[in-house]
Amino acid sequence: MQAATTGMGRESFSARVDFLVELARRLHAYGTTAQRLEGAISAVARRLNLECDPWSNPTGLILTFSDPTTSELTSITRVIRLEPGDVDLGKLCRADAIAEQVLAGTLDLASGKQSLRALDRPPRPRAQRMTALSFVLASAAVAGLLHAGWPDILVAASIGGLIGVLHVLGSRHPRVSETFDALAALLATLIAAAVATWWVPLSLSSVVVAALIVLLPGLALTNAVAELTSNHLVSGTARFAGAVASLFKLTFGTVVAMQLVRVLGWNPIEAAPAPQPQWVEWVALLLASYSFAVLFRAPLKDYPLVMFASALGYGVTRLTGVWLLPGHGTFPLGVFLAGLVVTAASNIYARSANRPGALIRVPGIILLVPGSIGFRSITLLMEHDMAVGFATAMSLLAALIALVAGVLFGNLLVAPRRNL
Repeated sequence: MQAATTGMGRESFSARVDFLVELARRLHAYGTTAQRLEGAISAVARRLNLECDPWSNPTGLILTFSDPTTSELTSITRVIRLEPGDVDLGKLCRADAIAEQVLAGTLDLASGKQSLRALDRPPRPRAQRMTALSFVLASAAVAGLLHAGWPDILVAASIGGLIGVLHVLGSRHPRVSETFDALAALLATLIAAAVATWWVPLSLSSVVVAALIVLLPGLALTNAVAELTSNHLVSGTARFAGAVASLFKLTFGTVVAMQLVRVLGWNPIEAAPAPQPQWVEWVALLLASYSFAVLFRAPLKDYPLVMFASALGYGVTRLTGVWLLPGHGTFPLGVFLAGLVVTAASNIYARSANRPGALIRVPGIILLVPGSIGFRSITLLMEHDMAVGFATAMSLLAALIALVAGVLFGNLLVAPRRNL
C-alpha cells in the first residue's frame, strides 16, 4: 500500500486496530496469499503508526498490535477463524481503494471500516447467472484449447453449465458444498460416459477435465508452493493439503462413476483424433479469458485488462511450444517464461497504476496452473496404473516448479512495490 503520510497516529488505538482487522478479514476472504496479506497488513500498520505481527493461514488470522507512540507496554492480539478465501478481484480492488483513501486522509477510520463491511453484500441474481454462464464458457473453451472435437466441446459445455447451476444453488447450503466436488465429478463422468455410449463417441478424459476445469485446484496448488518457497511453511502446507483434498474428492467422484459405468454394462466409445481449424483455438482463448474475468469477479471496466492477461500467459507458453503438459519429461520452459512475463507485467502495472497487480497476475497464470495434471495423475493411481500415474505426477511437480520459479524470477526482474 502506498499513500501520503497522514495524522493517523492521532486516532484512537482501538479504532486503528479495528480498521486493520476488518481490512485483514477482507484480504483473506478475497483469496490473498499469506505472504502478500502479511506484507500488506504490515505496510498499512506502519502508515497508521502501529506495530503489527500478522500470521495468516488458509483458515484463520492471528494479529498482534501495539502502539509505539506510547510508553505503555500493552498489546492486543486478535485470533480470527475464517473460511478459505476465494479470488474476488472486484472486491479486492475496492478494499485496496478504501485503504488508500484512509491512508491519504480523505476517509476517516470509522467510515473506512463501514465501507469495508459494505463489501459483504451477497451476490446479486445477475452475478449468479453470469457465474453459471462462465462455467459453460470455461468448459467449452478448455475443450477447444485441448483440441477436442465439436461433440466434445458441446458435451463439455453442457456438463459445465449443469455444474455451474448446481454450484450457484449449492453455495447456499454449507452441507452440500462439502461434497460438491465429488458430486460434480460423479455427474460429469456419468453423463459423458452415457453420451459416449448411446449417442456419439467422445474423448472422455478431455470432456471430463474440461467440464470440471473450474473446480480443479490448480491455482491453490500454485499458491501453496509459492508460500512454501517464501518460508510461509504452515500456510503453504495447509493450502497444499486443502488442494490435494479437493483433488481427492474430484478423483473419487470420477472413479466411482467409472465403476458404475462398468456395473451398468456401458461401453463408452472413444472418439478418433480429429484436427480442428486453427481459429478454434483462438476463439476458445477469447472465451476462456472472458469466463475467467467473470469467475474472478473482476470490475467490469477491467475486463479487457484481465482478458489480456489471460491471453498473455497462454500466448507466451504457446509461442515456446508448450501447453499444460510439459511433455517428454523435459523442464516446461514455456510455463516458466509465462510466469516470469506475467509477474513482471503485474508488478509494472501495480507500480504505475497504484492498483493491485493481482488484476494481471492471477488471470495471467490461470491457464498455466497444473490442476488438470494432478487430477489425471491421482485418477490413474486410483485405477492402479502406477507407472503412468507416477509419470504424470512428476509432470505436475515439474510444472509447479516451473511456474513458481517464473513468479519468483518475475519479482526479481521487476521488484513489486505493492503486496497485492
